[in-house]
Amino acid sequence: MQSLSSSAIAARIAQIQSTLPPHVRLMAVTKTVSVEAMRVAYAAGIRDFGENRVQEAIAKQAKLQDLTDVTWHLIGHLQRNKAAKAVQHFDWIHSVDSLAIAQRLNDLAAQQQQTPTVCLQVKLLPDPNKYGWQPAELLNDLPQLDTCTHLNIVGLMVIPPYGLAPSEALAVFQRARDLADQIRRQSLTHLQMHHLSMGMSGDYQLAIQAGATIIRLGQIIFGERQT
Repeated sequence: MQSLSSSAIAARIAQIQSTLPPHVRLMAVTKTVSVEAMRVAYAAGIRDFGENRVQEAIAKQAKLQDLTDVTWHLIGHLQRNKAAKAVQHFDWIHSVDSLAIAQRLNDLAAQQQQTPTVCLQVKLLPDPNKYGWQPAELLNDLPQLDTCTHLNIVGLMVIPPYGLAPSEALAVFQRARDLADQIRRQSLTHLQMHHLSMGMSGDYQLAIQAGATIIRLGQIIFGERQT
């Protein structure tokens, strides 16, 4: 993965944290990041780790059991056959991208007597590489989502298409904020919209400007991913 030194990773985290508003939560995206680099990030104050793949996360969790105050976030697409492990191993699941997977997670959470915190992934511009509800679809599914009482649904997750100009990315983030506001006005019983999970290394400042409460940063912390 990264070739940055421990001191460079720590310095990058400190610099980013110094610029964040108090209400914004910094998640370190640790796909392909070594356990050693994750420990450096932890020592620098990171308590939120975001993983794209369930199996990779489980392997890392086994090696980081001593870090008992870490919150684990699943941010990658969740396949149905990995849903049970996702409920078991993650505190947050940001990538709930359909009514079917939400209902599956709700059933599993009931069986496991857990209440995972969930964000609903929305797709605000056409993008064949992304999953998620289109706004009209999500609004139509809200009554059924509100019956998923074993999920703590707290907000929306957004990933803009790659290659957008800053003004276009900002517009996507603002649309997400407006959609969350629209959902909030529905006065649903169990479905809350306290969080906007949006903004990555190249656009997180725009996301914060539009109202992000959780930013997901990988490359800017750990350096270029080596595949």
